[in-house]
Amino acid sequence: MVAMFVDSCTVTVRALVRRRFSWWEFLLQTRFLASVALLPTILIAIPFGLVLVLTVGGLTSQVGAASLVGGVNSVGTVRQAAPIISGIVLAGAGGSAICADLGSRAIRSEIAAMRVMAVDPLERLVAPRILATMLVSVLLNGVVAFVGIISGYLSAVYLLNSTAGGFLHSFSAFSQPADLIESTVKAALFGLVAALVASYQGLNAQHGPAGVGDAVNRSVVLTGVLLFVINLVVSQIFLLAAPPRVG
Repeated sequence: MVAMFVDSCTVTVRALVRRRFSWWEFLLQTRFLASVALLPTILIAIPFGLVLVLTVGGLTSQVGAASLVGGVNSVGTVRQAAPIISGIVLAGAGGSAICADLGSRAIRSEIAAMRVMAVDPLERLVAPRILATMLVSVLLNGVVAFVGIISGYLSAVYLLNSTAGGFLHSFSAFSQPADLIESTVKAALFGLVAALVASYQGLNAQHGPAGVGDAVNRSVVLTGVLLFVINLVVSQIFLLAAPPRVG
């Protein structure tokens, strides 16, 4: 699996440099991934922002620090919630579709036929899906962050009766450019992992349609586990390099 991951990344870079990258396939995959993942992502981001602010707001109100809700919402949503939500939704909706598509091609021997015709399936099929998944993941990450912050603001002002000025002051006091950088890096890595795992499982699917179903299940589960491991590692790196801003 690791060798295939390295080969896929190498082939993607080589295809871009040699101008053999399939931009048409990239556009088709980008459009498809955005269409299947955008609405579920927004529907998850709205209640998450509400729950985060209501939970934290209830606690901070008891200690007389209700004005900190904006800062907590900013850091929690941008650094953690947005990339995780976009990555999981993309792995479930987009990654499963990629795995099923490549798996169906594999059991119909289309992948083997491509190799016989000297067409590299990694360059023709996997490379466009890798860049498309990474791009959509980054874009979804921005959507989740925006929706989560807006829903958090509305719940703080209208449900917890916090002042809008206090929320915005706390938000600006705790926010920093490193939050956005960390969030974007995570989203790009999560998109890369989702595409690589789905492609690997799909290309190696066997035993007919039942094998494709098993490959899809393995793809979603393995991607979910890897996302949380990567999130832990990247979070620790950014905590050391750019610790959260305190006021």
